[in-house]
Amino acid sequence: MASESTAARAAKKPFLPPRWFIRTAWRIHRALYRVTGGRFGLRRPNDKTYGLMRVVTIGRRSGVERPVMLGYFEDGANLVTMAMNGWGAPEPAWWLNVQAHRDVTIDLVGETRRSTGRAATGAERERLWARWQEIDRNLDDYAARRPTETAVVVFESQPGDQAT
Repeated sequence: MASESTAARAAKKPFLPPRWFIRTAWRIHRALYRVTGGRFGLRRPNDKTYGLMRVVTIGRRSGVERPVMLGYFEDGANLVTMAMNGWGAPEPAWWLNVQAHRDVTIDLVGETRRSTGRAATGAERERLWARWQEIDRNLDDYAARRPTETAVVVFESQPGDQAT
């Protein structure tokens, strides 16, 4: 059997687990964070990979706090993530919540901060997207699975707040 050419391998879409698996992994991650009292589930970003943070939004319809675990990287004092919903078609609920109620609470390793979320646009979005591409070489292939543009979300710390 002949081996695949480099071009043929490059044309293949990168592997993405089934939706049920992704959703189950999210639930397990949140549960481990909760059960361990926050000792497991968060990490700082480094040059090669993104960090993991816990963002608590306010439900746009319920008004109830909604926690979610998200990957991020730092851009100065800001934290940057993407509203990708596991590369599924619908917008993630947390992003819809942030659009309705921009103020969030973010748990990081050793600190909690209050922040305000917004979508990056224009040159800022392009710059931040390029940074994600350094972390994930399949970013454009994954994003192409979505019918709409994936929002690059910037969380700006609120003035004077480094809560704990």
